Amino acid sequence: MAVETANSLERSSVIISVFSTTPGIGKTIIAINLAAGLAHEGYKVCLCDLDLQFGDVLNYLKITSETELTSEKTVAGAQRYLLDHPNKFNIKDFLIDYTQGNVTFSILPAPLYVFDAYQIDVQIISNIIGRLNFFDYIILDLNSMFSALNLEMLDISTVINYVGVIDFLPALKNYKVGYDTLIRFEYEESKIRLVENRADSQKLIEGRDVEKLLGEPFYHRLPNDYPSVNKSINSGQPLMFAAPDSKLTKSFDELVGLYTNRPKSVLQGEGQTSSSGGLFSKIKSWFGF
Repeated sequence: MAVETANSLERSSVIISVFSTTPGIGKTIIAINLAAGLAHEGYKVCLCDLDLQFGDVLNYLKITSETELTSEKTVAGAQRYLLDHPNKFNIKDFLIDYTQGNVTFSILPAPLYVFDAYQIDVQIISNIIGRLNFFDYIILDLNSMFSALNLEMLDISTVINYVGVIDFLPALKNYKVGYDTLIRFEYEESKIRLVENRADSQKLIEGRDVEKLLGEPFYHRLPNDYPSVNKSINSGQPLMFAAPDSKLTKSFDELVGLYTNRPKSVLQGEGQTSSSGGLFSKIKSWFGF
């Protein structure tokens, strides 16, 4: 059965995808805190967990109540209902609201079961995302693959937050290959925002060397702050509640400000000083330049 494509639905939302080519580097934490920060600013926000097999937004936020958590209140459940009842479909029926203090944002959860993940149809999911156009911001938490679904989501995104942890040479190579692939897919460079996570970790590669290699500056650098992240995960709360005074919380506030036209404040990460040409030359040589 044919359904309307997402492109045929008028969209007014800003769609921010959180993407990386490396798993386990904090994409979900970034997506959750972007959603919370934007909601705190007064915007209507929906966080879509599109890591279909291993999505854990609900786990991070400790949403486990049987009254809230059902296989139907997921992206897979939304797809099934849209196919079976296209004239009765209302995307609001498949969203879960997260509320803490004065912050509320909606969540479209990932499938609860692996079987459901394999039934996902890319065009139908694109259609469903298009129906979220009553939100000011839509945050897409994607997995670490150039899959058909991810490419479709990157296509419809207003901004691609391309996240990396650049702590050793293989990680740098992975990040550059991913960035070059995005460019080869003809995404405008202005659409791709380079975000370095754990930017002030002790490492041999300086951020400025990475920027020289990529030919593009980092849009934002998030500092390393394991204690605050652990508090956030253990409590099931965004950082603004779990660790309100932490440097990472303040850095997320700066990142949110970049998307809400608040005055930009530059994160002064530790160790982000210019490095000698010797190391940069070695990096270029390692990449075959």
